[in-house]
Amino acid sequence: MDLSTATLTSLSSGLRSGDFTSAELLESLAAEISSHNESIGAYLSYDLEHSLELAKSSDTSLPLGGLPIGIKANINVLNQPTSCGSKYLEGAYNSPYDATATARLKAAGAVPFGQLNMDEFAMGSTTENSALAKTVNPWNHGHVPGGSSGGSAAAVASGMAIAALGSDTGGSIRQPAAHCGVTGIKPSYGRVSRYGLVAFASSLDQIGPITRNVEDAALILNAISGYDPADSTSLDHQAPDYTALLGRDIKGMKFGLPKEYFADGIDPSVREAVDRAAKQFESLGAELVEISLPNTEHAVATYYIIAPAEASSNLSRFDGIRYGNRVTPDGANIEQLNRASREAGFGSEVKRRIILGTYVLSSGYYDAYYTRAQKVRTLIRRDFERAFEQCDLILSPISPSAAPKLGSYQNDPLKGYLADIFTLGANLAGLPALSIPCGFEENAGGNLPIGLQLIGPSLSEDRLLQAGSVFQASTDWHLQRPTKATS
Repeated sequence: MDLSTATLTSLSSGLRSGDFTSAELLESLAAEISSHNESIGAYLSYDLEHSLELAKSSDTSLPLGGLPIGIKANINVLNQPTSCGSKYLEGAYNSPYDATATARLKAAGAVPFGQLNMDEFAMGSTTENSALAKTVNPWNHGHVPGGSSGGSAAAVASGMAIAALGSDTGGSIRQPAAHCGVTGIKPSYGRVSRYGLVAFASSLDQIGPITRNVEDAALILNAISGYDPADSTSLDHQAPDYTALLGRDIKGMKFGLPKEYFADGIDPSVREAVDRAAKQFESLGAELVEISLPNTEHAVATYYIIAPAEASSNLSRFDGIRYGNRVTPDGANIEQLNRASREAGFGSEVKRRIILGTYVLSSGYYDAYYTRAQKVRTLIRRDFERAFEQCDLILSPISPSAAPKLGSYQNDPLKGYLADIFTLGANLAGLPALSIPCGFEENAGGNLPIGLQLIGPSLSEDRLLQAGSVFQASTDWHLQRPTKATS
């Protein structure tokens, strides 16, 4: 079997026909990881013996029966490490339970396999903020894979995973999917349970799939979606069959092109690829309409007040007593133990966001910053509501450029924050958004993938997947695989 081009659908067919077993599939995947992970750095760990035990009892008649799914390192898997890419949890925490998304994958027959690298506590857009490993872009090892789900995207793109779960707080599924030339979808807020996802920003976080194509994304979304009483933000709304609309005609569907997302500053190759994709949709029967999202200019500032504020609160549980690695200076009291443990355990980006979040929540600044940011968030959500009165879906770039070189943002974090401008709005408004490959940027080291974003109204994942499947049926960008990565 060729794992570099395999999909969940093709492997499921092979398992059901008896061409190979789930155990053989896992062993082949482990061989790929042994051969390539040292150079790409997508996996933090994997437990082949544990996964083989699960594979023995897998039921191939189930939708994901016997299929291995990689798991981002902030999503709990029973008896497996959950490090969040942080020294704070490295070697110190094996989960005593499954996240709801993990449990639902298992219920659909899947075999969770491996802990995939990420920006520490999901704070970053390059995966360079991981304290535990360096992940590179499989297409060019001198460039980042994106983040924070960079390990998940790099593993799928390189053939070390068939599909994976990621999490998306401000673009962390869609942006690495775009940079690595694979497919990723952020569901509507509340569509997939967050129970068992280590919290970064609770009003923004969502779990979703990163896959080789739209069909595989629909299969995983079928498995993990739905109401969960263990998550107070879970929507009590029946999820549809996300495969039902795949391939269905999109004639007459209106695609909005937000003028703010096509402004100056976009790399010409990205603009060209997205424009070409828009014309492809038009040739398939869709109508293109210009729309406006006027509060886009405030999205970055709004996000980087709300997200750090929530992170500051959520990460207060890491006190050196209840979770993770503890540093105990001689004669230290509890306050000194807490300070020493957090100083040693957290990386610079996590500390930066905790400090920023604590500041905007502090007495005298709460109303000036946090309250005001929440009001602007409402304006951003209303922008989308008005836009969807004119169109069915919104089409835009994922990022202003293809994957940047390693180290590009290390001395200028603000530059990295600004690169998220096209993805943040969907999180702030709680909307579903899909990333699909639509072209390549040529550079001295070879081609780098470019991604297209489709955003829909709340709970319109089926419509997004429908449009994405029709696009992929008429193009071959999603079929391209990295063949010779360079440094």
